[in-house]
Amino acid sequence: MAERRLGLIMHGVTGRMGYNQHLVRSILAIRDQGGIALANGDRLVVDPIIVGRDADKIERLAKKYDIKRWSADLDKALADPDDEVFFDAGTTLMRAGLLEKALAAGKHVYCEKPTSDNLEVAVDLARKARASGLKHGVVQDKLFLPGLLKLKMLRDSGFFGKILSVRGEFGYWVFEGDWQPAQRPSWNYRKADGGGIILDMLCHWRYVMDNLFGEVKAVSCLGATHIPERVDEKGNRFKADTDDAAYATFELEGGVIAQINSSWVTRVHRDDLVTFQVDGTEGSAVAGLHGCWTQHRVNTPKPVWNPDQKQTMNFFDDWTEVPDNWPAQNGFKAQWEMFLKHIAEDAPWPYGLEAGAKGVQLAELGLKSWAERRWLDVPKLEF
Repeated sequence: MAERRLGLIMHGVTGRMGYNQHLVRSILAIRDQGGIALANGDRLVVDPIIVGRDADKIERLAKKYDIKRWSADLDKALADPDDEVFFDAGTTLMRAGLLEKALAAGKHVYCEKPTSDNLEVAVDLARKARASGLKHGVVQDKLFLPGLLKLKMLRDSGFFGKILSVRGEFGYWVFEGDWQPAQRPSWNYRKADGGGIILDMLCHWRYVMDNLFGEVKAVSCLGATHIPERVDEKGNRFKADTDDAAYATFELEGGVIAQINSSWVTRVHRDDLVTFQVDGTEGSAVAGLHGCWTQHRVNTPKPVWNPDQKQTMNFFDDWTEVPDNWPAQNGFKAQWEMFLKHIAEDAPWPYGLEAGAKGVQLAELGLKSWAERRWLDVPKLEF
């Protein structure tokens, strides 16, 4: 058994997602487990260099986690031929330019989404990545959640019969930042900084729907800025000028109708921060991040509407939980391992920058639908 080193340039790892999910729970977890076993018996060993503009912050992070290499000079890092992969979890508005620079430097690229706030830029980036011959990928983390993996298993088994509809509820109350600190950074609520829940979340819902329920064919979306003023990290009040909630309906391939509400101004009264209910001719299922509950056609109760009598049925009692028959690992880590195997041994990989462009397309159409107050078709993109 031989070891193969793979050098990773990691940018944007001081932010919430880059730090928690990508650095600590993915790459450092892969490092600490001794790498990734390859098909030929070798092990792929990751060697990250973390890069950021704040040298002190990056150095402290490196020391905390025993990361041998760090830098505040991205251009110098990209010039090192011993590092083959560039990863970005920085700001949306910088992403396309950084990825293009990394591709020009001969690096394989992997990134968070959205890949841009502009469809033309996102498509051009995907085309350049294709033409380069380098490996490229975009994070599609929700497909690797245990709850959604269970939905996929139910779909593949034929449990649903013909899928009729999907209803998704995502979100929670994000505090305004005055008497309690906000759980999300203030840039999320400023349009000029790439904020807005439509740009953020419709990119996710595109790959979830395309991969699990049917390709998205049309969208109708209504956005809202429910909280017009918030308080930033320094205690300064600012105008929130972009959407903090989105109410969208989608037509999917095969006649499936999907309705997904996304909100940072809702209080949770459901099993999880995100839930998907899938209804089919033979059965239904409700999944969250981890759990999944089913109700088959033969086990469906027969309620009767009676407004004069208090409801006697507990509808939750009529659902059966799908067991955890396989060990669940962090979804970001699972996708990282898949992408790194794609680089090392050309293992299958369906989530290139083309998928990122599709997410940007749906977000852009969602914003246009809101502005024009109408349904819009989702045309096929050409790369």
